[in-house]
Amino acid sequence: MQKLPPRHNAIAMPFVLSMLMTIVVSGISTLTVVGLKAGWHGLWYKAWLLSWAVAFPTMVLFVLPIARCLVAQFVEQPGVLGVVGPAGDARGAMPAKAVHQSSRE
Repeated sequence: MQKLPPRHNAIAMPFVLSMLMTIVVSGISTLTVVGLKAGWHGLWYKAWLLSWAVAFPTMVLFVLPIARCLVAQFVEQPGVLGVVGPAGDARGAMPAKAVHQSSRE
């Protein structure tokens, strides 16, 4: 199977993450309210589908940008090759020679 290019990560990650989280949360909620009686899985599916339809666009448009901003306040972000950090150093950046060598391996 051919993989998608890296540029699709911005949509693929929240797509999968929102699916998994809403499956778990809607399943717990459905079991808490209904219990394990006949037809609970149909109710779970409906609850999941509605919650995912709300969660995915909410995550992409609002939650992830806010979370990234909040996390950046207390976690040092990785350096980008050739980019100088706020302290004036190139922390996290690999020398060009190391990048060239590692790409051959």
